[in-house]
Amino acid sequence: MKSGLHPNYVDTTITCACGNVIETRSTRQGLRIDLCNVCHPFYTGEQRIVDTAGQVERFNKKFERAQATGQVASKRQQRMNARATQLAEEQRRADEAQAAARAAQRDRARAAAEARAAEEAAAGEAAPAEATEEVAAES
Repeated sequence: MKSGLHPNYVDTTITCACGNVIETRSTRQGLRIDLCNVCHPFYTGEQRIVDTAGQVERFNKKFERAQATGQVASKRQQRMNARATQLAEEQRRADEAQAAARAAQRDRARAAAEARAAEEAAAGEAAPAEATEEVAAES
């Protein structure tokens, strides 16, 4: 290995602003940090809202206004609601068309069954009449 390429690692102490002290190895000694795993909001579960340029305040005003006006939906929400209504209407129409097709198929099957029954009845009435004519001709 070439000498002088690798950094010199030494034992160091990292001190957080909250007072937490961490012992580790680093190329620097005596580090001071603002946040650590003990005081960081992500690890502690605390929520800190940093209001940059009044964004949080504007949001809160908008939220209060929406509650005061009776929860008026935003334009995006109105579009989503309209689309959902349209899809529901299309689904209803498709269901009605499918039901009508099933009813028409049932009607055609019923008519075909009635026609077969009528043909069988006509064939049944014709057979005894022919048989009677044959018997009368023989006598």
